[in-house]
Amino acid sequence: MPAWGSDSEAEDRSPLLAEEDVVRQGSIQSPPPAKVPVCCSARYNLAVMALLGFFMLYALRVNLSVALVDMVNSTSSEQENRSSSVCPDHSVHPKTPHNSTGKKYNWDADTQGWILGSFFYGYILTQIPGGYFAGKIGGKLLLGCGILGTAVFTLLTPLAADLGAGYLIAVRALEGLGEGVTFPAMHAMWSSWAPPLERSRLLSLSYAGAQLGTVVSLPVSGLICYYVNWIYVFYIFGALGVLWFIMWLIFVSDTPQTHRTISDSEKEYILSTLKSELCKEKVIPVCAMMKSLPLWAIVVAHFSYNWTFYTLLTLLPTYMKEILRFNAQQNGFLSALPYFGCWLCMNITGLIADFMRERLNFSTVAVRKIFNTLGMIGPAVFLLAAGYTGCSYTLAVVFLTLSTTFGGFSMSGYNINHLDIAPSFAGLLLGITNTFATIPGMVGPVIAKSLTHENTVAQWQIVFYIAAAINVFGAIIFAIFASGTVQDWAVRTNRAQRS
Repeated sequence: MPAWGSDSEAEDRSPLLAEEDVVRQGSIQSPPPAKVPVCCSARYNLAVMALLGFFMLYALRVNLSVALVDMVNSTSSEQENRSSSVCPDHSVHPKTPHNSTGKKYNWDADTQGWILGSFFYGYILTQIPGGYFAGKIGGKLLLGCGILGTAVFTLLTPLAADLGAGYLIAVRALEGLGEGVTFPAMHAMWSSWAPPLERSRLLSLSYAGAQLGTVVSLPVSGLICYYVNWIYVFYIFGALGVLWFIMWLIFVSDTPQTHRTISDSEKEYILSTLKSELCKEKVIPVCAMMKSLPLWAIVVAHFSYNWTFYTLLTLLPTYMKEILRFNAQQNGFLSALPYFGCWLCMNITGLIADFMRERLNFSTVAVRKIFNTLGMIGPAVFLLAAGYTGCSYTLAVVFLTLSTTFGGFSMSGYNINHLDIAPSFAGLLLGITNTFATIPGMVGPVIAKSLTHENTVAQWQIVFYIAAAINVFGAIIFAIFASGTVQDWAVRTNRAQRS
């Protein structure tokens, strides 16, 4: 096992000074140009547009988790008895909510589990195709159309719910098909846009939009359900998704070479820092990928992290209502609090990770392993602690918030590691790892719902135990097998052309 802080070339090949680029036929090339300003730069404008895109992506994804609580008929005596036996109702009920028109549906716990998990049955199908086509044709249109499709089907959600649970499941699966291409497409775009020593901060900024979308969508959805009608949750966010798609088409380009307003100095800076990493002819080395232990380390870490993340993402509003007995208005705000912490953590740790690499001379692999371990062990510890708070509402919210906040460290761990080991194939690699990592979203809510039929604290403790154990396992595997090196199979084609 390589040392975490190793600076050797074998473990942390310099992304800026590959030897064969510095010395070629006896001549020494000039060093890459100095960094160009961050303010108003094309690469940071892309990060902001991506942030808004992933904001919409997760707002469209998670609003059902809140709306479903209000969509389901919970007035039956059986459910009242189940809820009242757990924790006393401590909600502060303000004035009578305005909403009295929203339809209610008699969906049992198993049906709700299938509705929440159905999104991922579509999501898993387009991960690898999305990464493949993004590498071939670029990620701009693929990502934009993915979010547009999700927005359109979100607008159709109230109609589907009225037609029946089966129709709603189908619509959610179609939403998943659209969203499945988005992360691989964005990774493919960053392989052409992100200078190696700015990767952590650029990717953290863009993907933090997912957390920000969750932070805003959960409380706003709760307010809409509480005061208006749950159908407007889908109409409002769906319309915003269409508006974002128009902005994306206008302001974003696939590569620096095709950007209309990028400065020459920024274009030269980006291209010069990436030229030693990217293959010109991307013949996919399938067999080498399948044998790559660093890639499998990312697969296991991604799967493990997503088990905890998706468990809380889809079921936290239910836990807040059935166990902690918060009303719809409180539920949305408190369910969003953990993701606000994660959003802050992702942005701060992205800056710290790049600082450690650039200024403190930490190797890439050391930074990735340190941040990934913190981002997986931390959530496991606090998730277990949350399960033992009983009806201590304050402690439960604090521990759940800390659990999700610590997950933000892993953005600078396994998530960015795709670009470290194979930047030319980053979109495809993310498609591969996210395919495995989608499985928790498919089966996690179903398993959790099946384990919590009576909604007791003991049953939810089992759900948290499973998530924590899987997280710890993923952290260990990544710590042993991860790499910070651009793999030979990812640059072989490029080297062959030079020789």
